[in-house]
Amino acid sequence: HGHQIVAQADERQLLSGEHFSVDGTLIQAWAGHKSFVPKDRKDGDEGDGSDFRNQQRSNETHESRTDGDARLYRKGKTASELRFMGHTLTDNRHGLVVNAMVTQADGHAEREAAKVMINDVRQARTDETTLTLGADKGYDAQEFIEALQEMNVLPHVAQNISGRKSAVPDAVAASEGYAISQQKRKRIEQGFGWAKTVGHIRQVLVRGLQKVDQMFVLTMAAYNLTRLRTLGQVRLQGAQ
Repeated sequence: HGHQIVAQADERQLLSGEHFSVDGTLIQAWAGHKSFVPKDRKDGDEGDGSDFRNQQRSNETHESRTDGDARLYRKGKTASELRFMGHTLTDNRHGLVVNAMVTQADGHAEREAAKVMINDVRQARTDETTLTLGADKGYDAQEFIEALQEMNVLPHVAQNISGRKSAVPDAVAASEGYAISQQKRKRIEQGFGWAKTVGHIRQVLVRGLQKVDQMFVLTMAAYNLTRLRTLGQVRLQGAQ
């Protein structure tokens, strides 16, 4: 069970419990372009959706017949695909995953999921220790930075200053802790890399948000187990 693995890591003092990183990754749904048809289409309608290249299709007007929770989404230079979005919160000490969840794919999902996951950590603590959260510049949005500050979480978010002013206070960005968080947050990619190569999360073989979420959380728990094994070996070698 995921929580037991995290508790075990905590007992072994492998978690900082204060310094975290967050990121999201795209998960390809088990549904193809041809399944993405107009919402108002009657079951008896002819056509298999194969003429989609000539249509303007959006999540407002169309949905997948194969997986109704999947959403057409593109990011950066990637092509538009039917996708979900997976999110993880890692502890910075050793990059262990302390929270994971899947949402529908949209532009706000990463920040919304991050707020939920770091709030879970905040609620689980009995003290008011200031936490830190590292994230890439996609999380540099005023409402997100303010939400973190309300939770007593220092926004160690990479500043997005391309043609705009960052929402991350310069005093925070100039701190030593911020520099460490920027370095540590890149470790989160190792979990995503493992999940996509070993854990088969690149394209899931289950359908529906709930099942995809279960699959993702289970995969991240398995990743933690491999990390714990590696850390155990490191600790043993150090003890010789």
